[in-house]
Amino acid sequence: MDYARMRETAEELAKHAPDPFIGYEIVGDQIVMMMSPGRPHELIAWTVREQLAEQLRGSEPRLVAHTGGEIEDPSIGRLRRPDLIVVPYDIFAEQTMAPFSPHDISLVAEIVSPSNHTNDYLDKMAEYPAMGLPLYLLIDPRKGTIAMLSDPGHGPGGPRYRTRTDYVFGDMVTIGPWTLDTTTFRPYPDGVR
Repeated sequence: MDYARMRETAEELAKHAPDPFIGYEIVGDQIVMMMSPGRPHELIAWTVREQLAEQLRGSEPRLVAHTGGEIEDPSIGRLRRPDLIVVPYDIFAEQTMAPFSPHDISLVAEIVSPSNHTNDYLDKMAEYPAMGLPLYLLIDPRKGTIAMLSDPGHGPGGPRYRTRTDYVFGDMVTIGPWTLDTTTFRPYPDGVR
């Protein structure tokens, strides 16, 4: 099925989805229905957004840290809903319902979910550099680790990030021109992995 038809089907399915449905992603020939994440996941996303928002004040061009939104790249047949993006305010404020273009995104962040960790580690690790997203912050509360990936390009296995720096919860993390204090980050509660 072509990408446009996948989008139409996903939109129709979304009309009938139960709560706590928050959106969908399109991954090749699959439509992935997304449910609301738990509080530990959301607390980390909120913390990252708050810290970045403080650093982005007065940026030129004006940038926004946003915990929401979709990124769409029809050329590779992908629509993703990252946990956080950094995007220019002028793009964020456009009067449209369309997803964001990957070309407008400065940073994408994912907080690994207990139920679907391979999505962030395998699929998005190839898709985000294929989209040309310059910075990918991967936070894993299952292990208490953080990976900062940058310099998207092509390698022997296809698109990939050529630079990776690993951190653990409690470290000061460098994210391009920004920093993130992770001293308040906590792993998922016992039994959640």
